Amino acid sequence: MNQIHMLTGCVLLAGVGLASVVDADNRSEFEKWMQQETQSYQEYRDKRDKEFTSFLKTQWKEMQTFQGLVRDKTPKPVKMPVAPRPEPVVETPPIKQPPVIVKTPEPDRSPVKQPVVVTPPPVIKPAVPVVKVPPIKPAPEPVKIQPVPVVKLPQGKTLNISFYGQKLHFNYDPGLKVRLALRIDEKAMSGYWSDLSRADYEPLLKQINAQREPLSLNDWGFTLLIHEVARGINPGRRNEQSMLTWFMLTKAGYRARIAYDANQVFLLLPSRQQLFAAPYFTFDKVRYYALGFDGKKQQPGRVFTYDGHYPGATRHLDMSLTRSINTGRSENEKILSFKYKGKTHRIRVGYDKQTVDYLTTYPQMDIGMYFSSDVNRATGNPLLAQLKPMVEGQSEQDAVNLLLRFVQTAFKYKTDEGQFGTENYLFPEETLYYPYSDCEDRSVFFAWLVHNLLGLEVVGLDFPGHIAAAVHFNEKVRGDSIMFNKKRYVVTDPTYINASAGMTMPDYKNKRPGVIRIMF
Repeated sequence: MNQIHMLTGCVLLAGVGLASVVDADNRSEFEKWMQQETQSYQEYRDKRDKEFTSFLKTQWKEMQTFQGLVRDKTPKPVKMPVAPRPEPVVETPPIKQPPVIVKTPEPDRSPVKQPVVVTPPPVIKPAVPVVKVPPIKPAPEPVKIQPVPVVKLPQGKTLNISFYGQKLHFNYDPGLKVRLALRIDEKAMSGYWSDLSRADYEPLLKQINAQREPLSLNDWGFTLLIHEVARGINPGRRNEQSMLTWFMLTKAGYRARIAYDANQVFLLLPSRQQLFAAPYFTFDKVRYYALGFDGKKQQPGRVFTYDGHYPGATRHLDMSLTRSINTGRSENEKILSFKYKGKTHRIRVGYDKQTVDYLTTYPQMDIGMYFSSDVNRATGNPLLAQLKPMVEGQSEQDAVNLLLRFVQTAFKYKTDEGQFGTENYLFPEETLYYPYSDCEDRSVFFAWLVHNLLGLEVVGLDFPGHIAAAVHFNEKVRGDSIMFNKKRYVVTDPTYINASAGMTMPDYKNKRPGVIRIMF
């Protein structure tokens, strides 16, 4: 019996040993395979970089930039008219549906049906629909970014930056800090790419990508973060900052390009949305815009650039602002006041200076993108909460007129040229910050208020040199209107002082506007 147990034990030990040998062999094969795959990828990457470096040595040509597009060349009114009192509202035939200037999907939102209330007999009349303010979504608590695990490199350097109030930390290969040759030419460009491609850039790119969700970054925010990292690695060296931003964006899959003149390097980026007031080049029917990161217009003239792109870099920037950036928040506030029906209202409005600084960097987009942009609930909710009791239970017309009076008279008017020296559309949070606003700023802000407080459908109206809005009421409202998608929208102009729903500014009374569809 003991001999049998001993024999069995020997067999088991032999089996375990054999299994260990097999496992060791498998691990060895797997490690060998991984090593081969890594080497193969590295060789492929090196091959692409070598080919692109060679391409950059020869494929440059002199180009003249096109100056930035102008969305509307018609001058805006310098001074806004005041509606007469009492306010006459005249019924006019609806303007037929004009062409849509912003092609966005039609919102799937039907008018809210209000219950019909009748008066005692013998006279039976349907009650005027009253506003029932939809619940205001709770504002998220301010989020401080938790440290993202830093990829430590054996010879890595630490980089600490402040990105709109958020403290971020990175570790990077010193090989990414490359000096551009004093003479800027194709040889300097290709040599710079070659030097950067030999550095260990992937760990840094991985760390930057890891911050996209915590910071709630869209493509433009991601581009700004890469540039801020490039600034930290190359402090005070603008050309090297642009070159490193170009390299990292290209490696992240964006179809970025550069151009240069005798003194400066310009970063060129394609956008899924049309941009205005930004110089551009056109390659293969795609516009590449020369964009800065401080909100200032770039001024390239005759420059050298290349007609081609890095293999695999196919993405265009999506500039839509459908979610708010998560800043470190620097809260400020001011008091706005207005009168409606003999009563004075005082509104305490807040704004986040960090968000305003971020929005200032945005290139000018089509006006429809501003109408459909997101507003941070930490900024918007306190304002909505103060306006809510003023419109709750009012007729739709009274509620809209109150919001019109708020926007018409609580904000001071000045054209963009008067305030900024150039056309500069404002997002709602910027309208709350700057001392002045003009027609498109007020219309964007008013549309956001109507949507969030009243739940009514609203569109923008694009007159030559002027932007207004129009509201689809569930009740009968007299006055000027347009027909759009088989619905009647009553003109509401938040720049025409003291005007009520249905009143068009006199200079635009007989002009046909385009319609700006709003996608909330």
